Amino acid sequence: MKFYRPLGPIKAITFDLDDTLYDNHPVIRKTTAESHAALQSFHPALREFTPADYQALRDELLAREPEIYHDVSEWRRRSVELAMINVGLSAAEASAGASEVMSVFHQWRSEVEMPEETHQTLTWLGERVPLVAITNGNACPEKLGIDHYFQFALRAGPHGRAKPWQDMYQLASDRLGIAPEHILHVGDDLTTDVVGSLRAGMQACWINLRDGNLMKIDDARLVPHVEIHQLASLTSLL
Repeated sequence: MKFYRPLGPIKAITFDLDDTLYDNHPVIRKTTAESHAALQSFHPALREFTPADYQALRDELLAREPEIYHDVSEWRRRSVELAMINVGLSAAEASAGASEVMSVFHQWRSEVEMPEETHQTLTWLGERVPLVAITNGNACPEKLGIDHYFQFALRAGPHGRAKPWQDMYQLASDRLGIAPEHILHVGDDLTTDVVGSLRAGMQACWINLRDGNLMKIDDARLVPHVEIHQLASLTSLL
């Protein structure tokens, strides 16, 4: 554990989900492969549709509608729908097909091996302060089996612009009725989590699970209050 700024009183803790509470890398690899296979198998004209083709459609959609960046699930659904329309399916067929592919995506997206340390730490912390989940992604705390630890969960898109924009940080503070300076945000990303929460007036904890060096990472624009290397270290801060 390393301290870079003095910590004030902590009356609530907000958490990123992916790569903060669990290792998301194998999950997203499997999810991406399975959902792309579902897309290819939906119609014969899509059998040769490659991940690069899909990425090109995502880029095209983002260029046309920059705000879609803030809702990754809708961005993915619309990209799949566009792929189907481009091979000749009707709008209704493409809409139904996109829903089917997204169902596969969400099924695999929730196949997470949740560490016992995460359960133990969230249980301990939740008995002392309110906890909130704040994510840019499409992981669902209910499907992950961790929703009962949180007062509520916020997701980019339905609840505001993606981190590091301050929308969800401010919403969490408002809904908790706790000033931002008394909330500690915990996350693995130095931009979306550390910079975002600091600019929203919160205290920031960087969870460094991959042995990064804060002084040598390009996107380390602002230093957090504290750096930890395992989630359980949070119990020493209360």
